[in-house]
This record gives sequence, C-alpha cells and structure tokens, in this order.
Amino acid sequence: MAYISNYQYYTNNGNIPEDANWGSYQYVSLADIVNNFILMYVGNDKLVNNVDRWTILFHAKRAVQELNYDALRNIKVLEFEMGDNLKLVMPPDYINYVRISMLRGGVLLQLTENRSVMSATAYLQDNQGDIIFDSNGNVVVGQSKLDILNQEQQLYTGTGPYNGSYGWNYDGNWYFGYNVGARYGMDPSYANSNPKFTINKAAGVIDFSSGVKNSFIVLEYISDGMENGDDSLITINKLAEEYIYNYLKWALLSNKYGVQEYIVNRVKKEKTASLRNTKIRLSNLHPARLLMSLRGKDKWIK
Repeated sequence: MAYISNYQYYTNNGNIPEDANWGSYQYVSLADIVNNFILMYVGNDKLVNNVDRWTILFHAKRAVQELNYDALRNIKVLEFEMGDNLKLVMPPDYINYVRISMLRGGVLLQLTENRSVMSATAYLQDNQGDIIFDSNGNVVVGQSKLDILNQEQQLYTGTGPYNGSYGWNYDGNWYFGYNVGARYGMDPSYANSNPKFTINKAAGVIDFSSGVKNSFIVLEYISDGMENGDDSLITINKLAEEYIYNYLKWALLSNKYGVQEYIVNRVKKEKTASLRNTKIRLSNLHPARLLMSLRGKDKWIK
C-alpha cells in the first residue's frame, strides 16, 4: 500500500470511519501483489514471460485461498441470538468452523459437534409406499422425522417405562432417547452437558439442540479471504508476501509448455520453503511468549 501520514492513519483525514486505516500497514493489497509480480518477475529477460495479467490474478487468488486454509487462518467471529428454529445460516464466506460457543453467565461455553445424521430430505409416499410426484414430475418433500431431535424436549407423564422421562412429542407420537437401564460404551467426546450442533453442508445451515434456545451463540470460522468477490478488499499479510510470489512462479511455470522439469522443481522447492517460513513467522513463537507458557509447568495442581 502507499505510505500515508500519521494524521491520515489515526484520523482518516477526519472522515468516517476514523479507524479505516488502523493496522493497514500489516497488509498488502492483491492489486499491489499482481503489479509487483509483473514488474519484478515477468519480462523477456526474466524466467516468466508472455503471461496475461488475468492468469496471474487467478493464481494469486488461489495462493491467497491456500494461505487462509493452511497458514494465515484469519478467524472471523460472528455473534447472534438463537431463535425458535434452532438454525444458523452459514455466513456467505464460510469455509469451515473453528469453534462454536454459547454465552451463558458471562462465560463462553464451547459446544460439541454431533456427527450423527440429524437432518434428511423426506420424500412423501402413499399408502403403498410409492413416492408421490407433483404435476411437474418432481418429488413432493415433507418434514423429516429427524427434525424432532432439534425440538425442545417435554416431560412425558403417561404409562410405561418412560413415565417421568423427557422426550419429543411429534404429531401426537412420543419419541425418547436410549436412557432406560445401564449405559455402556459412552464416547468421551460426547460426555458433555453443553448443547450440541450438527453441520448440514448441503443445506448451508448449522442445526442446534434445544438447549441453545434464546441464547447468544458465537461462531468462529475460517474464510477463504476472497471478500465475497470484491478484489479491492483482498489483502495479504506482509509476512506471507514472499510466498505469494514463489507460488505464482511455480503455478505459472508448471502450467507452461516447454519449461524444463528442473526449473519447475526448483521453483517448487522455493514455494515449499517460503510456505514453511511463512508459517513460522505467523506463529508468533517469540521467546517471551514461550517462557510464559513454560512457567505454567511449575504450577501445582491442588
């Protein structure tokens, strides 16, 4: 980015928002990355030549995505209040979640993922078990029975072994968990009293159990750094700038006809080494921070 004065950095020249430039010196824009690469690495006397700008831009975006998945891990945080449907629509730039927590009593309680199937597409069928179609030949879809597991449990006061137990009342029928008698083989990863959630990637939603109703949920997730397709907003940390250049050289030369294999292998090694250095730089492994962590080994557990 271009250098700016201290007044412009702290006050944005009196414009709103005043914090628009705060921390901006840490990053370099995607446009600057592409321009610098064309200026310094592309030419008739350079290793890379006869390359279109749009080709460089494509591979630069791929490099940014790979960095966000593997090294940068710029975590975005979203807070919302859970409604009655117990569903959260994934943010538009959602790639994968880091942690999902529930705010209770001023403390963030980490929720655990239930990897069991909690939702399904229910095809409507007639009395003979045949699938029902509409006038356009499409299958008529109803509500899945699995959706009852996301509803709030109620106290059952009827007859039978489940009297006094909590279950789900769905269309006049009661459903219960396996809570009668001894329980064996509990998975320690699910031995948690906090509510649970499931990821429905196909539907683009996160389903929660009834325990999060009317609570605040904090979603920490990883984005690909593409900023919803706005190239002017894409930035790269300067600690990873060298990796972007090496990635571009490798991507362009490995897809170009007539380039000797030893040259491709050389630039590939440079890319791998720069990625390793980038991870080390971004890990913030400073001696003072390591010392504070090591001091914890002397703490007595009472």
